[in-house]
Amino acid sequence: MLKNFIWIISVWTPLFIYGQNPLWIPDTLSGTNFNLTVQTGIVQFYAGQNTPTYGVNGNFLAPTLFLNKDDTVTLNVTNNLIFETTMHWHGLHVPPEFDGGPHQIISPGTTWSPTFRIMNNAGTYWYHPHGNGTTELHVTKGLAGIMIIRDPTEAALNLPRKYGVDDFPLILQTRCFDVLYQIAGFTHDDTVMMVNGTIDPTLQVPAQMVRLRVLNGSVDRTYQLGLSNDSTFYQIATDGGLIEQTNPINRLMVSPGERVEIILDLAGLQGQTINLMSYASELPAGIMGSANVSQGAATLPGYNSNPLNGNDFNILELEIVAPTPSPVTSIPAVLTTLNPLLEGTENMSRSFAFAPVMLGDMEMIEGPFTINGESFEMDSINVITYLNHTEIWELTNTTAVAHPFHIHDVQFFILDRNGLPVSAAESGQKDVVLVKPSESVRFITRFEDFHHATIPYMYHCHLLHHEDEGMMGSFIVLDSATLEVQQIMDESFTIFPNPASESINIHIPDGKYILSDLVLSNIQGQQLMVKRINSQTETLDISGLKEGIYFMTIRSSVNCQTKKIIIN
Repeated sequence: MLKNFIWIISVWTPLFIYGQNPLWIPDTLSGTNFNLTVQTGIVQFYAGQNTPTYGVNGNFLAPTLFLNKDDTVTLNVTNNLIFETTMHWHGLHVPPEFDGGPHQIISPGTTWSPTFRIMNNAGTYWYHPHGNGTTELHVTKGLAGIMIIRDPTEAALNLPRKYGVDDFPLILQTRCFDVLYQIAGFTHDDTVMMVNGTIDPTLQVPAQMVRLRVLNGSVDRTYQLGLSNDSTFYQIATDGGLIEQTNPINRLMVSPGERVEIILDLAGLQGQTINLMSYASELPAGIMGSANVSQGAATLPGYNSNPLNGNDFNILELEIVAPTPSPVTSIPAVLTTLNPLLEGTENMSRSFAFAPVMLGDMEMIEGPFTINGESFEMDSINVITYLNHTEIWELTNTTAVAHPFHIHDVQFFILDRNGLPVSAAESGQKDVVLVKPSESVRFITRFEDFHHATIPYMYHCHLLHHEDEGMMGSFIVLDSATLEVQQIMDESFTIFPNPASESINIHIPDGKYILSDLVLSNIQGQQLMVKRINSQTETLDISGLKEGIYFMTIRSSVNCQTKKIIIN
């Protein structure tokens, strides 16, 4: 019913009024200790009209975080909303307990303070909520921000890097505003283009080399980037940082969740105006934002009437002004050395099929969708992998709509699309890949540094409505050199009832763990209760614990086993 109501009220938004509003550049935070407050806000996107929003340290969106590779940082995330949220560090290689997926819940009025070492290469990453079934709502209302990592390799290159001067963050999003100027979700009437929360933005840029850090923070729209004068620009980075060689290009496709860094050569153009465009008319069918997302006679409600779909449109007006002192006037052809993983070195290969829950023309484009026939469940683990293992994942799309696939924890290298090599634009490290209808994409990755027997990472479609409806799975990384494998695989004790709310019973049929310890832990790994086992069946009072996921471990001097408990 909510979807239908939004279709009814989402009937008017102003369109294509270009060059009116100076682009807002997010404030920055730097150092090793960051205080981030998630809060409600009010923004006047339209003069005299108040729109309720969410933001981090402000009314809408979030500050840009500057991080240095190898620094250990603490991010204190305080939730001042009246409901739960999370905060995921998209693209960062961090321990699973600090990843910020749906298992790391931040309750209202509390602060979550993950601490970890920055291990990623220099690049553009981002942060946003990742709750169970709430990601689209929270991102749509404004919770998203960019992270910029610096490292010595990038610092040694002659590249623009003066934030807000010749190095600009661009968060691309489309929105639907209803007749009350509220931001509407769960809709394909997203007719308003926004950059950094600015409608109809214009930006003064110097007549020299200028760097744009582009994040597609949209709910589902893919952009086909190009310049209105059709000039060449230069790609220097993908999701995971620098590519090996500068890539001259005049079109660059960016799907939800992806980041690219491009350099514009504006030398000699002072006094001119050009536009950063999305050439959506060139997008292949099945990609959200193209002219055609359909199956048989079925079309998405509101999609075909949206003037952004399948038509070329302006993203950002660039007003070219005088050069800055000591401008960057050229960029290097060679950027870094990546040493990509090679096929033949993998420990195993896996296959993942995207399909609708139910067969039918509408279901093929609208979903809900599954991965390998399964929808996400908080208490399930879909994949178990092992520390220091290299794997090839093959993604096959049997639906009629393209899905940007994102994996947490790692960066990967794309091996091929339908058996063919990928273009230079996708040659670098990636954490999102767009899989088009009837396409199979293979990538290779390695699971390094972090492992945990019970706390998972996620993989999912980054079309946020698809993710929220269950197109997501979880995986854990185990250290095969420790007892973690036995922790997961051993089924020699049972917990009942489960889920439970008042008490649970732990039964050990063979009695071999008598005089061992029972350890109850929360999702963050904190020990809440320890009890010595004195009989084959032990009973624990859990009535004082909050609803959520917990873990029960039987721990002896030579072995341990863990199982998941749901308290409701």
